[in-house]
Amino acid sequence: MERLVDRLVVGRLVYVLPLAALAVLTIVLLLGLQKDPRIVPSALIDKPVPEFALPPITGGRGKGLASADLGGQVSVVNVWASWCIPCRAEHPLVERLAGSSLVTVYGLNYKDEPDDALKWLNDLGDPYAEIGADRSGRVGIDWGVYGVPETFIVDREGRIRHKHVGPITSETLDGEIFPILRVLAP
Repeated sequence: MERLVDRLVVGRLVYVLPLAALAVLTIVLLLGLQKDPRIVPSALIDKPVPEFALPPITGGRGKGLASADLGGQVSVVNVWASWCIPCRAEHPLVERLAGSSLVTVYGLNYKDEPDDALKWLNDLGDPYAEIGADRSGRVGIDWGVYGVPETFIVDREGRIRHKHVGPITSETLDGEIFPILRVLAP
């Protein structure tokens, strides 16, 4: 009799355990679908900018970009590449941001060929006060870059205050970035 009970219990567990696992997995997936995929958390928000020093784009202008350049003023760091189609789409808005006189905009050229980056800047315009060439992508990793484009707002103390993943749109610029800048750099 005990063997029969044991068989029944084991037989039911064979069906119940996979169903329970499927139910838990379904709940986890449904909770994940309720999150906005454009919001990527950053462990660096309210933390100091990572220490770095990048050379300029080979053959380009300027002195490059370093963490020391990002203190004492509110600034924006735009991570871009010539091979990035969304970077091309957001470029007029980066130019608008740079022309706003609210903030200094710096560029971090990510995993790009120097000749391609320079051609891109010559064709589309160069809104950046300085540009650092991150050929290896190491500095981008330190900043927590998932892909390009990404845009960071850095406060006067050199702390990252905001991260925008993906291309800047008019709505993003007017509804998200400019309001933050007006608070940080009145």
